[in-house]
Amino acid sequence: MVADGILLRVKGLTKKFPGVVALDGVDIEARAGEIHGICGENGAGKSTLIKMLTGAHTPDSGTIEFDGVTYTSLDPRRAMGIGIGCIYQELNLIPHLSVAENIFLGREMYLAPALNVLDRAQMNAKAAELLADLGLAVSPTARLGTLGVGHQQMVEICRAVWSNAKLIIMDEPTSSLSEKEAHDLFRVMAQMKARGVAILFISHRLDEVRDNCDTVTVMRDGRTIESFAMKERSVADIIQLMVGRSIQNKYPKEPAPHGDVVLSVRHLNRKGVLHDISFDLKAGEVLGFAGLVGAGRTETARAITGADPYDSGMVEVFGKEVKIRHPLDSINAGIAFLTENRKEQGLILIQSVAFNATIVKMHKYGKAGWLSLKRLRDTARKICAEMRLKTSGMDMLVGKLSGGNQQKVVIAKWLLSNAKIFIFDEPTRGIDVGAKVEVYKLINQLAANGAGVIIICSEMEEVMGMADRILVMHEGEITGEMPQAEATQEKIMYAASGFKQAS
Repeated sequence: MVADGILLRVKGLTKKFPGVVALDGVDIEARAGEIHGICGENGAGKSTLIKMLTGAHTPDSGTIEFDGVTYTSLDPRRAMGIGIGCIYQELNLIPHLSVAENIFLGREMYLAPALNVLDRAQMNAKAAELLADLGLAVSPTARLGTLGVGHQQMVEICRAVWSNAKLIIMDEPTSSLSEKEAHDLFRVMAQMKARGVAILFISHRLDEVRDNCDTVTVMRDGRTIESFAMKERSVADIIQLMVGRSIQNKYPKEPAPHGDVVLSVRHLNRKGVLHDISFDLKAGEVLGFAGLVGAGRTETARAITGADPYDSGMVEVFGKEVKIRHPLDSINAGIAFLTENRKEQGLILIQSVAFNATIVKMHKYGKAGWLSLKRLRDTARKICAEMRLKTSGMDMLVGKLSGGNQQKVVIAKWLLSNAKIFIFDEPTRGIDVGAKVEVYKLINQLAANGAGVIIICSEMEEVMGMADRILVMHEGEITGEMPQAEATQEKIMYAASGFKQAS
């Protein structure tokens, strides 16, 4: 480490892809023993920066100075070797191996190296020591896949500690964590900071950036806009720097007139999962589902849309009972389900933007078994322009888009389906504040056009800000119902903790 304490110094880093300048002369400095927040809208260049630092991409120009040594590029092995570790949003672990095996993956201990015989006893003992050192009550012999996401992330941190990482990059580390798991993560981050490790913390949750980061760098359109000490600025300042404008209203709710009931769910049951779920959704209404992790909100949506079976109950669409046994039944009934996990359940990452945007109604672009690719692209181009999608073209693979732009493709797909009932499961997870506002405005537009909208949100402020009426769930049961005007965080938490709201 150099004398001024700067561990990482990025200078003029530039990277261009066909039709896109991903990084445009980026400059960043990070000191040992600090948590450095990186903020920016989707498409700002944060993911490309990570890939440069971890060696997944080679810069077109610029330098990376790390621990006093200057590099024009890195490869993954060299990045790990000099002390750069990364914990990705999608964890880079092997579920069927044990905790210890994952911690030492690629750096195993051997009884007899020549014979390739692992020293499992030593690996388990050292893993137990690392886990205890971070205050984690996890068995080193447990199969990783049996652990929750929070504990799996801690295993990733133990892996970085074992590799003697001097810089740990965390990409949206809390996006899938409960409040307790996030609290545990912040505790471990503070421990790492105290040991002199530098942490690059990339998050769209600006309250987490405010509460945990010493320094913040804001990126926009592939450039670094400004770096500053967090104590000198507010969250509002960060938002304005991120989007280049002031966002006055975080939740731009626009009430729409309510019409007839478009969706009616009666006495929906699934053993051990859902208990007597009943509610109505009206045209023009935004109905919010709140609750803690595991409350049954996503399971309710999956049952309604045929993704999961249910034991008993009834679903009515526009006053008529519909039998929904498969997702195609719900699509035909006019129900759109925007899933929580867009990468695994909402998109085909190895296919193009045009393919993904039109997949629900792809049969409309075919004749005698042949697809009209021109019509398909033209339709996709029009809807994606309305969504203000940032892409180099309709043939770009969806997997190469940023998280916010991927979410826009999912929404575009369902807009083309002509659905009248929209179920958004965590609609703004993993996307930036500017893209969030665009999603909220789209929800307003859908309601104004007479659609019924359900939003499932883990962020209480979001559901209180955008829903006309809120249903609260606990362990598969609806425990509270309240209009927006009467909703408070205290009331929601009371019902979410299992205490039924008084009639």
